[in-house]
Amino acid sequence: MPIDVRCEGAVAVITIDRPEARNSLDPEHNAALGRAVAEFEADDGLRVAVLTGAGDEVFSAGADLKKLIPAYRDAVRAGEEPAWNFGGFTATPREKPMIAAINGHALAGGLEMALACDIRLASPNATLGLAETKWAIIPGAGGTVRLPRAVPLGLAMEMILTGDPIDAAEAHRVGLVNRIVPLPELRAEAVALAQRIAGRGPLAVRAARASVLEGLGTDHDAAMAGEFRRFLEVMRTDDAVEGATAFAEKRAPVYKGR
Repeated sequence: MPIDVRCEGAVAVITIDRPEARNSLDPEHNAALGRAVAEFEADDGLRVAVLTGAGDEVFSAGADLKKLIPAYRDAVRAGEEPAWNFGGFTATPREKPMIAAINGHALAGGLEMALACDIRLASPNATLGLAETKWAIIPGAGGTVRLPRAVPLGLAMEMILTGDPIDAAEAHRVGLVNRIVPLPELRAEAVALAQRIAGRGPLAVRAARASVLEGLGTDHDAAMAGEFRRFLEVMRTDDAVEGATAFAEKRAPVYKGR
């Protein structure tokens, strides 16, 4: 299968399965990954996704420079302006959290996909970079937008303008990845983290995620107002009643997403 999807309870593990091409995305894999993420978003039984790559060397090398990029470039040079929604999700609004389990090199569009995830874990052998200027193009799937929001501006500029990657240790030091996990344990730890999040109130998780992302793009007062609006919305849910009731009764809550 071009994109492997396996469900572990309320967690979807989405694997880019093209190791012979460094898990890069050609048109087929790009479309398939988009479908996988869309199906995860639409499935009420799934609450969190883990995105990773097949093998133990590469998360994803980004767009296939022999197939996807030439086809897109030719369309643009012919006067078209086709959408560039890399991976089928980097330009699509999402409601549910995704975790990137970076099992090796995350380069160009590979890093852009990881940046579009909400949490990033990396193996020690990972490198992270936006290599596009080496090929006389620029990041177009959120790289110039999300990377400066994730790391200091000077470092983001250096990475984007030179195209040079940083290693996992540096990525962890600057906060680009949450933590470094030994490669044999990476997938399991990412799934365990996803399951912890999936065990929280699903409407609260989505509302909190939306509040954080919305707040990044607005001033303080508007961000506070947006948070309060979502706070009230969540307070009105049955899950909010269940959470407090379960705490008082000293039992695990049973959330139903309503």
